[in-house]
Amino acid sequence: MRIEQQREERFMKSFLIDSNDAGQRLDKFVVKVTSGLPKGMLYKAVRKKRIKLNHKRCDCSAMLREGDLVELYLNDEFFPKQDETFSFLKAPASLSIVYEDSNILLVDKPVGLRVHSDRAADSDSLVARIQHYLYQKQEYNPEKEHSFAPALCNRIDRNTQGIVIAAKNAPALRILNEKIKQRELEKYYLCVVHGIPQPRHAVLTGYWSKDSRRNKALVRDTPQDGFHEIVTEYTVLRPGVHESLVEVRLHTGRSHQIRAHMAHIGHPLVGDAKYGGSGGQPHQLLCAYKLRFCFQTDAGALSYLDGREFSLDDVWFTNNFK
Repeated sequence: MRIEQQREERFMKSFLIDSNDAGQRLDKFVVKVTSGLPKGMLYKAVRKKRIKLNHKRCDCSAMLREGDLVELYLNDEFFPKQDETFSFLKAPASLSIVYEDSNILLVDKPVGLRVHSDRAADSDSLVARIQHYLYQKQEYNPEKEHSFAPALCNRIDRNTQGIVIAAKNAPALRILNEKIKQRELEKYYLCVVHGIPQPRHAVLTGYWSKDSRRNKALVRDTPQDGFHEIVTEYTVLRPGVHESLVEVRLHTGRSHQIRAHMAHIGHPLVGDAKYGGSGGQPHQLLCAYKLRFCFQTDAGALSYLDGREFSLDDVWFTNNFK
């Protein structure tokens, strides 16, 4: 009995739940604070009381509240090493900031930068740069956080420029994720397309599916099994002889939606070879240039953002249409 107690004391780690940890299930929290603890081992640890909540037996579904104490009697191998925790320091801390306050950060992501790293060897990403920036400002320190790290609320393609929203704390992240889900943020894009879309303004409804193997979206005009409805609104701002500057508002947010939907109606984006565009550009001429907060329900701590609009002052590829 004494040997077992010493073993538990040796490997026990405790976490006092704060505002960034509260409001999530116990099992979700445990997965975040460990290095990929397998679900089978997690459930077994709960059954064996090697995971406790407030010194008592608990369920995986228990919702954490501020002030709770979570105790994990797990081997050290299941906890992240310091070099993993601070891996974001390998990325630059340079950002083009559109807006910042104590809860959120709006950043102009440049073309060529991924929002998240897609492999272990690639340490540079937008989220890593944001974490490095906030670490330098002493607004984020992984050693003082249990399960939260500054995170992105939306994402755009690697070769698309534009505004990305980051949350500095967990309450802001939860609110913004819900507002985006309920479509209480309006997102506008500028792009250059081949030809002149007719009519000059339209709200397009289509049906979308993603071919993951080819990383390419498919769009159809009628409902089909496995396809999801998409709504894309466009306005031709500056028609040209061969190309047009177009503003697009996304009513839904599917991967490659603008690129695939505009190509589907016969007007692919200039530079977008994946969807049939050309024009001597190395990538699609597309920018998420404007964002409007238009809350329809209570936004709690972020209510001050309601009605506010943020946009980029200069989008380089629009110069030819002035």
